[in-house]
Amino acid sequence: MPGIYIETFGCQMNEADSQYIAERALSAGYSIAERPQDASVLVVNTCTVRDNAETRAYGRINHFKVLKAADPRLRLVVAGCLAEQDRDRMHRLVPHVDAVFGTRELVRLGDALAAWRSEYSEAQAPEEEERDLLLPLGGSADCITGAYSHLRAFVTVQRGCSYYCTFCIVPHVRGRFDHRPLGEILEEVRRRLDEGAREVTLVGQTVNAYRDPTGSADFSDLLETVAAFPGLERLTFVTSHPKDFTPKLAQTLGALAKINPRFHLPVQSGSDPVLRRMNRKYTVDEYRAKVAAFRERCAGWALTTDLIVGFPGETDDDFARTVALARELRFAQAFTFVYSPRRGTPAARWDPVPAEIGNARLRELVAAVDESVVAFHRAKIGTTVRALITGPSKKDRSKLAAKTLDNVTVIAPDAEGEAATPRPGEPWLDVRIDAAHRWGCSGTIVGRAARFEGQARRVAPPVVDLIAG
Repeated sequence: MPGIYIETFGCQMNEADSQYIAERALSAGYSIAERPQDASVLVVNTCTVRDNAETRAYGRINHFKVLKAADPRLRLVVAGCLAEQDRDRMHRLVPHVDAVFGTRELVRLGDALAAWRSEYSEAQAPEEEERDLLLPLGGSADCITGAYSHLRAFVTVQRGCSYYCTFCIVPHVRGRFDHRPLGEILEEVRRRLDEGAREVTLVGQTVNAYRDPTGSADFSDLLETVAAFPGLERLTFVTSHPKDFTPKLAQTLGALAKINPRFHLPVQSGSDPVLRRMNRKYTVDEYRAKVAAFRERCAGWALTTDLIVGFPGETDDDFARTVALARELRFAQAFTFVYSPRRGTPAARWDPVPAEIGNARLRELVAAVDESVVAFHRAKIGTTVRALITGPSKKDRSKLAAKTLDNVTVIAPDAEGEAATPRPGEPWLDVRIDAAHRWGCSGTIVGRAARFEGQARRVAPPVVDLIAG
């Protein structure tokens, strides 16, 4: 059976799109390959929100050129935001790419996969000596894998964005708000649960702006309806905009036990003048008030955010206000970036902050953010958390990786040979947290469960080889 390998760069919107591509491929008769060298079709699902994501995507596309040289029958496909933005020049920049599908062409991509399937009568792997050339190929992005990908369902509720932040390319590559009908969303959730999903993530560029185009339901109503599904174990969502965080949503989050205790609310800057230039539609004090309302209803939840430094016109005082806000609000995680101009956005035409200043500001901000992030992780030491497995650790396949309900990565030794024999029927790990790090926590697996609310089966601790140690 021919295989398809899918690598995803960027946000959860792209992850949801990759799941759709994988579903279409499976229904067309492909298997999901865990390594690029085992596939007949490679899909690179790209992001262009920041320059680094664009550079990494092009680097990976060029990296796959060795596979095309080893097996010319292989098809290399580029999808996503970069495909939408660079469709007119991509074949010139990377001529070994076979097909380009933009963000609004996923159905066409699925149809193409079905049409190509007849050309692959057998799995087409390179010869053994050619395979040696491919050994350096590693993963540089998240990839769809067969054993665990069904456990987390990304259900798109909305595409595009109508807010036009001056730094953001999304409205230009994904279009304005396009909300899916409520019934269509619920049908997909039901199907995902039937396929074995344990956690459902509702995805939108500004997900809390959702409005049912066929009725009066808003995002709070959608959360309540999905949370009531029989068989649903956990529910989460990304990404929210402060403008659309309402008292009704705060009350809903605090009332629904199945929602994961993590809320991502990008602030971007702690300076009102910078927020105005960004066209963010709120002030710092308004953001503070929304955080206070959230924490009143959702005590103990993880609050995470996005922060940009070096935005055009940012002064030393603007930057100092951002650092102060990060220290004040003590985020459980913050994704920090130096401003990266995106072609076609208003901010790209403005005078930039010198790179050396932007980079120095980023280092200072990261140090400030790390104080609260590491403290949040340290608070877990000595506790046992229940986390949903993601699979073997990418850096060390003798260990397993999982995500806690508040989205902290936990790594623990693989005491039962998961890497060789996956056990997706027991996807919940009980992990005793032994140490905290900037990136997450490490610990020991002490139990496994088939359901989030279920009884855990005890797991024996890994045997320590004192001689080898």
